[in-house]
Amino acid sequence: MSVNLSIPDAARILQIDGVKVFVGQAGIKKTNHDDLTLVVLNETNSIAAVMTQNRFCAAPVQITKQHLAANQGIRALVINTGNANAGTGQQGRLDALFICEKVAQLIGCGAEQVLPFSTGVILEPLPADKIATALPGMKMASWLQAAKAIMTTDTIPKLASRSVCIDDQKIHFTGIAKGAGMIHPNMATMLGFIFTDADIAQPILQQMVEEIVQISFNAITVDGDTSTNDSFVVVATGKTLLRQIDDINGSHYAAIKTVLADLALELAQAIVRDGEGATKFITIAVKNAKTVDEARRVGYAVADSPLVKTAFYASDPNLGRILCAIGYAGIPDLDVDAILVYLGDVLVAQNGGRASGYCEEAGQQVMSQEEITVIIDLNRGQAETKIYTCDLSKEYVSINADYRS
Repeated sequence: MSVNLSIPDAARILQIDGVKVFVGQAGIKKTNHDDLTLVVLNETNSIAAVMTQNRFCAAPVQITKQHLAANQGIRALVINTGNANAGTGQQGRLDALFICEKVAQLIGCGAEQVLPFSTGVILEPLPADKIATALPGMKMASWLQAAKAIMTTDTIPKLASRSVCIDDQKIHFTGIAKGAGMIHPNMATMLGFIFTDADIAQPILQQMVEEIVQISFNAITVDGDTSTNDSFVVVATGKTLLRQIDDINGSHYAAIKTVLADLALELAQAIVRDGEGATKFITIAVKNAKTVDEARRVGYAVADSPLVKTAFYASDPNLGRILCAIGYAGIPDLDVDAILVYLGDVLVAQNGGRASGYCEEAGQQVMSQEEITVIIDLNRGQAETKIYTCDLSKEYVSINADYRS
């Protein structure tokens, strides 16, 4: 079940010079199922990442941070599904390091040049021996095969590509992601990886990623749960002939950042569209707030409300639930009489209550659509934001009740 989401045409997914992709079967949770992905990188790439702020962050997140800080150059990413290697203490860290060592031996690099990523069940030991045994037999794969291999409760693989022509040089971008539940920022369980052949200096790439994530993977929510394993990584191989982007004021910075942001947003929205049990894709647009932070607080209060989300599932224009969520968003000096709330283009609330021209039939018509926009105009400043969410269905309960079975 997903909302207006389909597998892209394989012919539109671009290969990235300097990147090789492999998949394999370790039998972590299921047999005869690709659950292991290896991405091998050229020696002269730059890489940037942002990861979960959950204090119970998984062992692979901890090791990835250490290896990035070592600044020895990254040569590979290894991703397993079926087990999150989270809540596993020191043994989990040793297991993640063990996998890095095995990958390093396989491709001829240092263990600190390998970044591990895991997703799946928390609080269970990682079957590291199974992964190590599977590594040598991994087969070269397409991006679609890789996108499928990193799925857990996803119903559809998430991948996309872009290209842009700058100074007669064509720059390519391809990304894959996974996620359907346990989705909420800092980071939004999700993994996202984007690869480009652009040449981007690492500090500039890191700044790009930190800014892009705020309007993409940190602007989505399915159920309000921030995972232990969330990671968003961008790799620039530098294989293009276009000169290096090393200045945010340079002529090519904005063009590259725009394409990266657009690709990240498509992947992030795909996660919401494939939200566990989702039947509707909902945009919460907050306008005219004093600050972006204030706008985000209001947006997330509405987007994460179980009562709001179940009303959307039922196509029930019980819109007092939206007003209630705005009211508890934590803005003490909020003037509720100044707020305008629209459901699509239908004005539903003003002057602290129901809009005089609103009729429930108009609200019902919007609520019955698969894609819905809620506009909340706070009328107290010029800041704005968009938060992307989905409804909360009976299927969500079933998926998560049966997750470990």
